[in-house]
Amino acid sequence: MKKRDRIAIAIGDPNGIGPELAVKAALSFIGGDLQPVIVGDAFVIQEYARRHAAGIALRLLAETDGGAEDAIAYFPVDALAPGAFNPGRIDPAAGRATVAYVREAVRLAQAGVVKAIVGCPHSETAINSAGIAFSGYPQLIAQLTGTPDNKVFLMLAAAGLRIAHVTLHESVQHALGRMTTDLVVEAGVAAVEACRRLGLDNPTLGVFGINPHAGENGLFGDEDERITRPAVQRLRAFGIAADGPVGADLFLGQRRHDVYLAMFHDQGHIPIKLLSPLRASALTIGAGILFSSVGHGSAFDIAGRGIADPVAVIETLALLHAVRN
Repeated sequence: MKKRDRIAIAIGDPNGIGPELAVKAALSFIGGDLQPVIVGDAFVIQEYARRHAAGIALRLLAETDGGAEDAIAYFPVDALAPGAFNPGRIDPAAGRATVAYVREAVRLAQAGVVKAIVGCPHSETAINSAGIAFSGYPQLIAQLTGTPDNKVFLMLAAAGLRIAHVTLHESVQHALGRMTTDLVVEAGVAAVEACRRLGLDNPTLGVFGINPHAGENGLFGDEDERITRPAVQRLRAFGIAADGPVGADLFLGQRRHDVYLAMFHDQGHIPIKLLSPLRASALTIGAGILFSSVGHGSAFDIAGRGIADPVAVIETLALLHAVRN
């Protein structure tokens, strides 16, 4: 029997739509050569399997070895008290559980049990209210893998567009204050390496400017002359086909590159979400493991109602399945 490709699905905030997405996505791969493994509290997974996968067996990961193609595999993590399971409610206990699920999924990936991880939507509010400093999955993956924060980045992919980010969840003032040529180079290298793993042999990189028109030769600020232009020169010295810095609006209008490098959160998120509001994959790059979340939130307003659309998780699973080992 052909070995199936295992990818973990951490269920995200158990009070959001994550568990529903995980079960629905896993159900769509029954019988295929990709085996999703849902990671989360067993009673939460079982509740959503009862609602959305009636007649399909749930089996512990160890019991699925060697087959069980007609079952949904799961790996239990005892992290949430039953009384804190309340779909639609933002709760510190659920935030703490979200981190526990990802921690266990990372352990499985590092042990070679799974090839990659998909993280279902989290709540930054719930996690931070639990006393855990958290600004997104990339930072958490960096911590769990022991990777320096300045070497882990986010890359969004959807509708044929890929955009990596030098900075992410922070004020523009703070982001600009810590932006250096070294940081831009690290992000560019991570983006190109990620594209190679996604099957692009010689990816081209378009580097956005920091300022409008990439500063217009200093007319709109000198940051691009000091930071991004030297970064592009260094990337080229590494053999990377990098262009820029050029204004994001111009580069995106041309669409000549395989991947783009945004300096700030909105500079990269807005075009992706304009093209594909609910179907983006959000890959954490540079950490040494394959991890991706999705480009939408926990949707507490519809949690538990059975109407959440799993398409982003399904497409992210397929994307990671296709990644080169």
